[in-house]
Amino acid sequence: MPAVDTPGTAPSTAPAFQDGKAPDALRTIGEVANALGLKQHVLRYWEEQFPMLRPLTRAGGRRYYRPEDIALVARIDQLLHREGYTIRGARQALAGKGGARPAPAAAPEPMAESAPASAAPMPAEDEIIAAIRVLRRHLETIRGRLADALKD
Repeated sequence: MPAVDTPGTAPSTAPAFQDGKAPDALRTIGEVANALGLKQHVLRYWEEQFPMLRPLTRAGGRRYYRPEDIALVARIDQLLHREGYTIRGARQALAGKGGARPAPAAAPEPMAESAPASAAPMPAEDEIIAAIRVLRRHLETIRGRLADALKD
């Protein structure tokens, strides 16, 4: 099962991997890409655009991401895809030159009579995003299988 952000943590933290490896284990580019719902070529491009993102490379150019690299990738993803930064702006924000960071929009306070006391709380935004990413991957798999079936 793909990893998702741990509920209750900040969105800029690294995702929790559920693959049996130690939390501080090195991860391949494929593992990191799957956990964050990104394509591998996007991570390679980000390595070119963000000088602070430097995973370990082994023989043959195979990349291994340390936990701090994964946290940085998650932060870059948040800046670019959720907060609307440009690559240049995200690079400056990560370098500490971004000035004041834009404040996230505050959620309105729920009214006391709008929901009964027994209603379950809404899931966190990170949980919803992670669930949508999983659903998207499943749909892409189904689409691929259907395309293969139509070829036959």
